[in-house]
Formats: sequence, C-alpha cells, structure tokens
Amino acid sequence: MIYVGFLCFWETQPRVVFVLVHPVPQKDPTQMNNSQVNRTSLFKMAAPIPGSTHECEGSMASVKAVSSAAPLALRIVAECPVSKARACTLALSHCAVSTPVFMPVGTQGTLKGITIDQLEDLDCQICLGNTYHLGMRPGPELIEKANGLHGFMKWSRNLLTDSGGFQMVSLLELSEVTEEGVTFRSPYDGKEILLTPEQSIAIQNSLGSDIMMQLDDVVSSTVKGPRVEEAMHRSVRWLDRCIAGNKNPDRQNLFAIIQGGLDAKLRKACLDEMTKRDVPGFAIGGLSGGEQKDDFWKMVTLSTDHLPREKPRYLMGVGYALDLVVCVALGCDMFDCVFPTRTARFGSALVPWGSLQLKQKQYAKDFKPIDPDCKCPTCRRHSRAYLHALFKSDTAAMHHITIHNISYQLTLMRSVRQSIIEQRFPEFVKAFMKRMFPSREQYPSWAVEALQAVNICVS
Repeated sequence: MIYVGFLCFWETQPRVVFVLVHPVPQKDPTQMNNSQVNRTSLFKMAAPIPGSTHECEGSMASVKAVSSAAPLALRIVAECPVSKARACTLALSHCAVSTPVFMPVGTQGTLKGITIDQLEDLDCQICLGNTYHLGMRPGPELIEKANGLHGFMKWSRNLLTDSGGFQMVSLLELSEVTEEGVTFRSPYDGKEILLTPEQSIAIQNSLGSDIMMQLDDVVSSTVKGPRVEEAMHRSVRWLDRCIAGNKNPDRQNLFAIIQGGLDAKLRKACLDEMTKRDVPGFAIGGLSGGEQKDDFWKMVTLSTDHLPREKPRYLMGVGYALDLVVCVALGCDMFDCVFPTRTARFGSALVPWGSLQLKQKQYAKDFKPIDPDCKCPTCRRHSRAYLHALFKSDTAAMHHITIHNISYQLTLMRSVRQSIIEQRFPEFVKAFMKRMFPSREQYPSWAVEALQAVNICVS
C-alpha cells in the first residue's frame, strides 16, 4: 500500500491531502476466460479482462474485501444534530465538490439546451455522461483521442459516467441479461451489442471520468419476486469484475451500486456484501422508478443507515425539489436526474412554490421574471411574457428555461448545504415545505413521515 499526496482546495483553503491507496493486483493473463461470445462488442478495445470469473447465478460472491480505492477524499464539514443531513467536501482531480450536490445529466456529452460555458457560469462542479450512448456514438476511441470526455466536451470540471446499466430498464424491449453481460439491440442501427462489466469499465476508462459507476443488473423498482434477488446477487458479482477491470484505479473512482429493490432483506444483504469492498463511494440504485413514495424513502434510509460514514452516498435518478430536501435529511450527498432539463423543454419552470407552465395563456402579459428572487441569467434578463411568446415560434425559450431550472437545482442544494453548516437545517426544511405547499394539509404524507423518522416535525 502507498500514500499519495495531492493539493486540493477545501472551502477556500488549500490543503495537502494524503490518501491511502491499495493498488489492485494484476492477474495472470493465462487465467483469462476464453469463452467466445458471437456478438458485437460495444467497441473493439473492450476485451474480457484477464482473471475475470463468472460465478453461478444465485450465489453471493465470496470476496471479503476487494480494493479499488482511488485518491478521492471526503471531508465532513458539518452534520445536522437532529437528522442524518451532512455537508461535505469531495476532493476530486478537477475541482472540489461541495455536497449535498445536484448533478445535471448530459447523456451524450452535452446537456440539452445549455452550453458548457453557461454551465460553468452557473458554477456547476460535476455533471454526468452516459457510457452506453457515448460508447455507441461517437465511440470511446474517438473520445480518447480528444484526451477523454473532458477534452472532447472542453469541460474543465468533474464528470461522472453511468455504466449503461439503466438502459436495461429504459430499453427493456431491446435488451437481454445473462451472467456474461447485457445484450442490447441498438436503437441506432438494430445491431446486437454485448455490454459486459469489463467493457463498461473499459469504456469509462477511455472516457476518463472522475467517477465511474459499476455495471449493475438493473430491474424496475416495481418488479417483485425472484428476478430482484437474482439482480442483486449478480450486481455483487459484476462489481468484482468491474473492480478487476479498472485500469486506472489511481485516477478514476469506481462507485458500487446498492440493489435489492423494495425488499429490505435483499437490500440489507447487498449492503452487507458490497461494503466489504473498499470502493471510493456508494450509490443507492433501483429506486425512483415508479414505486410508492412510502417504499422509496424507507429503502433510502435503510441504505444510508448501513453505508460507511466516510464514503460519499449517491442517490441515483432523484431530481424533484421535495425529494432532494427529504433525501438530504435521510443522509444522501449526491443526486442526478434529467428532470430539470426535460421539463424545461415542455415549458415548465421550477420555482420555490412548485413550477410555472409558461406555455399557458395566463403568462402572455406577465412581465415579471420567472422568479423575482432568482439571480440566474434568464431571470435577470427575461420576462414570463417574453418566454411565453418564444414558445410560439422559437426554440430559444427551452434554452432560457433550461438555464433557469439548472440554476434552481444548484442554488437549492447550496442553500441546503449552508443551512447544515449553520446548524439550522430543520428550520430550513420547515420553511421550504411552507413555501412549496399552500397549507400543511397538502404536505405529502410520505415526506412528513420520512422527516419525522429523522426527528424533523413539519406537520
């Protein structure tokens, strides 16, 4: 084991951080699994990784501790004395990330409706790319020639890449899952494509993302029965293959993804097994897919109860303002969702009291900004009436609302963080709920119960 020192910025003070790194041992190439799969690999360089083993389905991987720790450092700045909320600083190679943080999603190397310069102007510290779509087009070989996705996008801050596993749900009719990997029918040209854990990691190595996600076996959160248990066990086995396949463990941080659906016993079993691996961070997966909110928050708090305090906790696919605030209270640090950009394309602008549907006639002569208290470029310059008029003839309206919506999400998380640091998070939550909903009778019962579970009473 070795210590790696590097200079980073926490808050406003430069500090030298020493991180204990356990290098992943290199395995004997002669132990390569030589089984041939008569399908097209997602890209040429993603060959099977030497030493990978595929255990029989239904068995739990028997690894007590597998290391893939990279020089990622998490500093807990403040914790709420009442709830599980916390404010942290995550030191990554491109810049420090202040948590809780919302991460905008740029599926194919760009966010729809906003430029990279505008995203930087909003002080976004980290955004997402998708391995499946980038692996298809333009392809990792081209991106690698551009010095990775950072160079290809001209993005100087941090990137997190999803593994491509979510496409098992979003492209369900086009995919098939086996122990080897997931086979997709390409939506672009109809070709059959095999994505294995090793290939997913190889693509992400080529992309050069700061945080990589393991390939997990993803099932819809509404699915019940044996398939959920099968997916949970397979996700553990695939995690070990991803760890073994990571060629850049000293530069890229591989996160595990907790599965188990809505079954508390399965999710706890996954937590117990995955936390034996010394990965840099953990994601809570398999939620926010149409399940009942009562089930959702209980699985979130179960997960945060058993995740290591010293590692970042990433709740995948969550973007509604209420969900963000509640799940911070439940102990989550990182969030992502396409919601703010997707809803902007339909004319919906996010505000502290809900949303404005700017296509509606009531805004045709409304010369106020979207939110009078918002400092984003859209609100500083344009009125609701102007944006309403643009929707009749110009796509620029979607662009302006996208800027506002991302600014809203980022600003909300900064306000949450500040309230935690100033030890007034419960008061912030109460004020947030009061402004979001006209009366307490309209507070969603699941949110009230979730907050009560962490000692915040809003009813």
